[in-house]
Amino acid sequence: MSHVCDLRHSSQQRRILNPPSEVRDQTCNLMAPMTEFLLLGLTSHPELQVAFFVLFLVVYLVTVIGNLGMIVLIRIDARLHTPMYFFLSSLSVLDLCFSTNVTPKMLENFLSEKKTISYAGCLVQCYVVIAVVLTEHCMLAVMAYDRYMAICSPLLYSSKMSKRVCVRLVIIPYVYGFLLSVMETSRTYNLSFCGDNEINHFYCADPPLIKLACSDTYNKELSMYVVAGYSNVQSLLIILTSYMFILVAILRSRSAEGRKKAFSTCGSHLTVVTIFYGTLFCMHLRRPTEESVEQGKVVAVFYATVIPMLNPMIYGLRNKDVKEALRRAIGKQKLGK
Repeated sequence: MSHVCDLRHSSQQRRILNPPSEVRDQTCNLMAPMTEFLLLGLTSHPELQVAFFVLFLVVYLVTVIGNLGMIVLIRIDARLHTPMYFFLSSLSVLDLCFSTNVTPKMLENFLSEKKTISYAGCLVQCYVVIAVVLTEHCMLAVMAYDRYMAICSPLLYSSKMSKRVCVRLVIIPYVYGFLLSVMETSRTYNLSFCGDNEINHFYCADPPLIKLACSDTYNKELSMYVVAGYSNVQSLLIILTSYMFILVAILRSRSAEGRKKAFSTCGSHLTVVTIFYGTLFCMHLRRPTEESVEQGKVVAVFYATVIPMLNPMIYGLRNKDVKEALRRAIGKQKLGK
């Protein structure tokens, strides 16, 4: 009899210490809704705030100038009006959107005592981050397919990669990314936040937000992993399959110059793909624990600020056509003066 009483007593204790999600939801609903979040940022040391502000301001300016410059250069130079550069300009737009969505608020918080972001502003930031990342997944796959068509089917390239086809290949990733982001952001919106409002990050991202939720996060976490996993696998399969055929075509080529040109063309894209997926795997494919959020914050700095800055440099400095187009543009400016 005493054993049964002990079991009942321990069961009651467990229910008190670990209330079910319905009880947590009811408790949360009684509290005032969250109106703003506090972004803890990269560091809590005041002496580093100004140094970080200067560093990331320079990185942001280089990012904006580099990506805008790439977009304008491709637009004004007729020799760059090809599918490859059309897709490259779309990638620059995405990098510009991501950096502009994250960096200005981060710079503001470096110099501000109150490092807050409104609830609505946080959701908007979340939406843009997810939309751009998912769109970039597809865009990198499209660029790999374009290289496959150019190298493996050069005679059919002009007809297969017409202007109409290229426009569709850009629209589809944007529709995919921005619609899926609506679904993911709405799941975040449906979470209940109460009590602690400190986000251990320098921008609003899903993993640290999930840690703050006082309602059941199972559906949100499951959806996040499924979408991230599917997008990664889908785009990686297209990229790897395309480059497998490209490698076979290059090895069969008897022209040393043709091989060199093919490797040069694909090298830039492969570099960007490696950096992009390497950082994404580190950031998102882990359960949002305190340790993983802290590590993800460090990786996110590289992804949010450094990669958008590097992409135009990688494609520009390694690409003969882009460098020649830049020389022509500078030459025209000098003649105009």
